[in-house]
Amino acid sequence: MVEDRMTADLIELRNVSRLFPKGSGEDLVVLEDVDLTLRAGEIVGLLGRSGSGKSTLLRIIAGLISPSGGSARCRGQDINGPPDGVSMVFQSFALFPWLTVLQNVELGLEALGIDRAERRSRALAAIDLIGLDGYESAYPKELSGGMRQRVGFARALVVHPDLLLMDEPFSALDVLTAETLRTDLIELWVEGRLPIKSVLMVTHNIEEAVLMCDRILVFSSNPGRVAAEIKVELPHPRNRLDPSFRQLVDSIYARMTQRPEPRAATIEGLPGTGVGLVLNHISSNLMAGLMETLAREPYNGRADLPVLAETLQLEADELFVLAETLQLLRFAQVSEGDIVLAEPGRRFAELDTDARKKLFAEHLITYVPVIGLIRRVLDERPSHTAPAARFRNELEDYMSEDYADETLKTIVSWGRYAELFAYDEQSELFSLENPH
Repeated sequence: MVEDRMTADLIELRNVSRLFPKGSGEDLVVLEDVDLTLRAGEIVGLLGRSGSGKSTLLRIIAGLISPSGGSARCRGQDINGPPDGVSMVFQSFALFPWLTVLQNVELGLEALGIDRAERRSRALAAIDLIGLDGYESAYPKELSGGMRQRVGFARALVVHPDLLLMDEPFSALDVLTAETLRTDLIELWVEGRLPIKSVLMVTHNIEEAVLMCDRILVFSSNPGRVAAEIKVELPHPRNRLDPSFRQLVDSIYARMTQRPEPRAATIEGLPGTGVGLVLNHISSNLMAGLMETLAREPYNGRADLPVLAETLQLEADELFVLAETLQLLRFAQVSEGDIVLAEPGRRFAELDTDARKKLFAEHLITYVPVIGLIRRVLDERPSHTAPAARFRNELEDYMSEDYADETLKTIVSWGRYAELFAYDEQSELFSLENPH
């Protein structure tokens, strides 16, 4: 690594928090008491579940939003608006379709007032560096997804930033294209050919973080906090099959499944995690499929999450949500990087369709208080109907409107499968029209 990369701290965050208003008039705490020092000469990964505030933190550093509390500084100066020397690569390609590759890459230099000859020279060098030499006159529609993201990297690098921010830049690409682009970037970084001093990247892909980063900050959720800092001392190039690599991936899986129960309000008399719990929209088919898979050979009711993710070709974030939904419903237990089928989960895998629905309904009523509340309201009302707004408003007392909508979609999907109630999309009305 070139020596001048090691000279200074670029970013310093102290006790940073970020709040967003909720429908109830209270605040949704997305980030709380986050400390982060980013030094020159390192790639740092922000790793965590979706909704843990990673991208929000990245936007605070980029000067796109302000923290609600704490301090955010770049080279010792408070961040007020986009700081100089910071570029960002987004998850989407975000190219102007009416401009050529060369013109898209030149945009940032034009905004800086660089003269035309130097703009062209630096843009051509960046395009060549990122592996798109020969495509200067092509338009975005003529490029593959991987090529378009390379244009995004060239556009960010052409201004020679001290810090490159990356918000899940590989997640929109297919597996092989993403792997090629990761490898190319790491090679350029190790060889000292990238015109940057440091990289801060957001990811929910554990293997990606271990493959690329020198340090990994693991975020917990609700609210987002730094739960652990992990140094990755494996030399580049890193081999995914190396025992040390696999051991580190396994240990991070274990850390990310050691989470406290969500802090949510409860309804008296109803066990579970409370009406204020955000429900992820996981289909009953996916849950049934995972229980069936775990019940069979070679797992026999127990599986290592990294191995299972690779076998099922699921991202860690997807598998976490699916596994923890089964845990919420008491069909499985998740701990230390393993998922173990509970007795009801084993029984579910052996039952026929009708018996599965009955068991699923029992667990919904018992362990998802908001569903128990809906069914109780429907049973007690003479009309056996209730508007969705009645429950959406209650959910918004605990969560944002977006989370309330997601939770309501999940309730409808699970309740229909279990035949606990019907739901009319047109009138937005719950009823007991179909269930017996």
